[in-house]
Amino acid sequence: MSGTQVHVHLFYGADPRRYRKGENIGSLYGYHHAESAEFVLNYAQDTSESTPVRFARRALKAALGFDFIHAWRNRRAILDSDVIWTHTEQEHLAVALVLLMNAKKGGARPLLLAQSVWLLDRWPGYGALRRAFYRRLLSRADLLTTLASENAALCGEFFGRDARHVLYGLNTNDFPLCPPSHWKPNTPVRVAGIGNDRDRDWTTLAGALGNDARYQVRIATRRRLPASARASNVEIVRVSGIQQQHALYDWADIIVVPLRPNTHASGITVMLEAAALGKPMIVTKVGALEDYFDEKAAFYVEPFNAQQLREAVNALVGDPARALAQAREACEQLTTRDLTTENFARQHAQLTREMMRERDPRVAQPASAGVASGVRASSQASGGM
Repeated sequence: MSGTQVHVHLFYGADPRRYRKGENIGSLYGYHHAESAEFVLNYAQDTSESTPVRFARRALKAALGFDFIHAWRNRRAILDSDVIWTHTEQEHLAVALVLLMNAKKGGARPLLLAQSVWLLDRWPGYGALRRAFYRRLLSRADLLTTLASENAALCGEFFGRDARHVLYGLNTNDFPLCPPSHWKPNTPVRVAGIGNDRDRDWTTLAGALGNDARYQVRIATRRRLPASARASNVEIVRVSGIQQQHALYDWADIIVVPLRPNTHASGITVMLEAAALGKPMIVTKVGALEDYFDEKAAFYVEPFNAQQLREAVNALVGDPARALAQAREACEQLTTRDLTTENFARQHAQLTREMMRERDPRVAQPASAGVASGVRASSQASGGM
């Protein structure tokens, strides 16, 4: 077959044949945008499971920290590829184990692009045995990538390796850009918080706006909220599917992304969606989110500071022109920085070209291949292993 054979290994449940079946969205996260004569993509396929088998697979995943069984089922596609792309450590650690178990002397081996999300946040809490195991698997990765500059820097500190920072992107088919022409808050002001990430800080949001008739708050999450995050004017809602997500954004005057300290750009998906839909946003200043939007596009507040968060809401409500300018700037930065799934795929294509030339300098660079927008190298770091 012609073209570079790329296996995109995503989690069980992201099989493009089944994920949002009938909607023709391509691949989750937009990897399909890299499909071309140069890159021929295939994807990890889900295997139908009985309940006991599903329980066993998930139990092993919980023990190992990655889904080895899902990767093993896809081993033929993995081993037959030229390059493997992964989205989180839950995939690249599993793929690395499959590759190490099937290593052969001589001959070309698949290149592994290993993208990490939560691994660096969790690393300090791992025991010596798990760290040693993961380091062995990471040694099989040919290139480390992250979605946040802080995570890229930690790869140098923890693993003694450089990592490339890749900018995550929005599916603009699901969320077409709608630059706002006006902004006027409702009474009471409507505030929405959205997300299932473990680093959402709903307690601080409730502490800032809870039990105050000036605010109506809706939190959309699948996570169980602590009692400290509950209040008379805070409603927990279930949002499923694009239409319900849009309905919540339409309802809201302001989007708040409250976060605990992290290094993996927690909350960036909601920020991208809010920017596309023209909603002013208040965001905790953690996780290298400024890699994506600067202080002209988002109202940043310090972590765990309920008073500052409340003052930020009041500042936007009291100055609609400021809120409108901020929402417009966020939409503009989304466009100028090309924070889209198309660019996310282009960055992977460019990194793959670089990986292949590094392995074989005789590989020609296509005329169309320039330096991909948004791909950044981390600074050289030493030690840390």
